[in-house]
Amino acid sequence: MTPTTPPPQDDDDMPAEIDFKSAERGKFHRPNVKLNLPVYLDAEVQAYLTTIASKKGVQLSDLANDLLKREIAIIEAVK
Repeated sequence: MTPTTPPPQDDDDMPAEIDFKSAERGKFHRPNVKLNLPVYLDAEVQAYLTTIASKKGVQLSDLANDLLKREIAIIEAVK
């Protein structure tokens, strides 16, 4: 007696085969593009930093970058 696997369910919209004959390699590649990756903060960290940033009159991202740069400097100094 061999176990049988159920047939795959057709629950996605992708076709079984995709024709890439007319595809263009590198169509969206942009050399030397600077990417700004999103950073997600915990809710309580964001709330705390937002309060400080608003009191100082600076953007949250500027405050976060300054804090991280200081932390990096401390780490590098200890090496």
